[in-house]
Amino acid sequence: MLLWKPRSKALLWTVFGVLFAVIVLAPLVMIVLASFAGRWTGVLPSALTGTQYAQALSGETFASLAVSVQTGVIASAVSVLLGTWAALAAEHAPRRLRRWVDTVFHLPIAVPSVVLGLALLVAFSRPPVLLNGTRWIVLIGHLMILLPFSYSTVSAAVRRADPQLALAAASLGASPARVLLRVRIPVLLPSMAASASLALAMSMGELGATMMLFPPDWRTLPASVFALTDRGQVFLASASTVVLLLVTLLGLVIVGLVQPRSASAPSRRV
Repeated sequence: MLLWKPRSKALLWTVFGVLFAVIVLAPLVMIVLASFAGRWTGVLPSALTGTQYAQALSGETFASLAVSVQTGVIASAVSVLLGTWAALAAEHAPRRLRRWVDTVFHLPIAVPSVVLGLALLVAFSRPPVLLNGTRWIVLIGHLMILLPFSYSTVSAAVRRADPQLALAAASLGASPARVLLRVRIPVLLPSMAASASLALAMSMGELGATMMLFPPDWRTLPASVFALTDRGQVFLASASTVVLLLVTLLGLVIVGLVQPRSASAPSRRV
């Protein structure tokens, strides 16, 4: 229903503001306050300190942050590449085959991440493919979680793209590889960047499958935050969470800055 009256619009915005403040903003504020707390015995923390951040940016916690960044970058990049390839490959497939491809690629969404992690653990704990206890099983787990979203994002863009662009380039004598690299990929770059941002954010915060799979030398920061809270180190866990949030936002900003340059500079020559 459209809201035309100013009073109705003001009421709608008020309700949205209250819900956003209670559900989203308040928990974030509490985490930030806890990250600076030396003690918290009242309504607000006391003995504010930056010691937690010094600890979060050193030792095992910083190593876990580096692992999260590496895992996020690698898994999101591979998921975008595989998702784009699958979307382009399925474009001209028969309708029935395309439906099967869509089902297979979206299947991990219907499976809880813990179940997915356990399945990978069982599947790769024995020869001939023994990956249990290595970083590769963590990367595969993240990839399986991210791939459905990358595929669906790029697949939607492929279906919306004008096929006449590729046909015109081919009619002018461009090879299939040249059409792909100079016409089709530039058109899909915005959706690829969007899927990369989503994949990076999801990978940086993924916990369920990671807890089932990570070896001692490849523990992501969410897994470290879980371990800290389990040991009662809530303030250090809060500081680590804020660091994780800032690093994730930085990664999203970098992807957003790179994407317009690539998307706004399509090839002028086929």
